Amino acid sequence: MTTRPYVLLSAATSVDGYLDDATPERLRLSNAEDFDRVDEVRASCDAILIGATTMRKDNPRLLVNSEARRAQRVAEGKPAYPLKVTVTKSGDLDANLNFWHHGGDKLVITVDSAVDKVRATLDGLADVVSVGPELDWEQALDELGRRGIGRLMVEGGGTIHTQLMAQNLADEVHLAIAPLLVGQPEAARFLGPADYPGGTTARMKVLEVRSIDDVVLIRYAPKERA
Repeated sequence: MTTRPYVLLSAATSVDGYLDDATPERLRLSNAEDFDRVDEVRASCDAILIGATTMRKDNPRLLVNSEARRAQRVAEGKPAYPLKVTVTKSGDLDANLNFWHHGGDKLVITVDSAVDKVRATLDGLADVVSVGPELDWEQALDELGRRGIGRLMVEGGGTIHTQLMAQNLADEVHLAIAPLLVGQPEAARFLGPADYPGGTTARMKVLEVRSIDDVVLIRYAPKERA
């Protein structure tokens, strides 16, 4: 039986739960110290996953930026960079985005109807695999487990966070809360409407709460609900 990776959701939000505002520019929610914490978490993981929508909107490189952390990974027998993973149902990917041209290996998880389109678009920039006619998260995690991924960091967007939480597939959540208010209904939120496990009264276990300059980090264990 395939061992699925430990799934860690990572997000920075405003106090009112937004990942960004509605302007074209990316809203900076974390501070420098928290960005370094995120870099440390990335370095501890075997793979980092974002959705195709997040890739198109933010165009991130999604790297471990610290040279010392990359060197430590290599000393431990790991590649310098974690595997970078994206998921797409439509197959609408742009081969010119930063994601494909920085860091180490890349993987696209898609569906049967889009797999040929993705392979043609990326033309060797990434490994491409289908998990069936629909985007099945359990199949996706099984695929990552078969590839030796023991620890997966998921950095968004909100739709993916919502799906993994609703399907009770997230083992840990790192939520960095910035002292900002967005208040724009059209802006992206960390979590959307869903039928979450345990209903409205199920309380998740808190693993840690600490301040990082003006940001507050809260770590939750979603599967440990009371």
